[in-house]
Amino acid sequence: MTEFFKIIEVAIWSGIAALGFGILFNIPKKAIFTVFFLGFMAGLIKFVLLHLNINIIVASFAGALSVGFLSMPLAHKIHQPPVVFSIPAVIPMIPGYFAYKTVLAVMNFTFIETESAKRVELIDHIFSNGFTMFFILISLTIGVSFPLLMLRKTTVKNMARKLED
Repeated sequence: MTEFFKIIEVAIWSGIAALGFGILFNIPKKAIFTVFFLGFMAGLIKFVLLHLNINIIVASFAGALSVGFLSMPLAHKIHQPPVVFSIPAVIPMIPGYFAYKTVLAVMNFTFIETESAKRVELIDHIFSNGFTMFFILISLTIGVSFPLLMLRKTTVKNMARKLED
């Protein structure tokens, strides 16, 4: 039960971080709760999948994909472009930890370490953290943009009209 509350807590912090980035980007006031909700949902999906031992790249992709799909109907409801919600909601999922570890390993490799065994280990850290960071960024990009590009030609309003016919 405590794991559940930890996941909810981290998801709430993801929503708060998304809200902070939304305010930083000067989003309209009526979109503030939406940005929090999308950031919360992205964090919830990502951390539930991580708790289920799913790879961080796949978990980040699923969170970003949910933001992309949820932002389309919310954009229609609030009358704002979907990018206004989706970008601030995904920014908290950017892999700062892996970027930091990559840069730290590069700096140690370049300026500090002289033993060949430790330099080989640093090369491993550079590539493993660097590629993890890169693939998380790619998964976030694809996850957010795929629904926006696929649903752009058919708006939510047109989809509702087609279903009524």
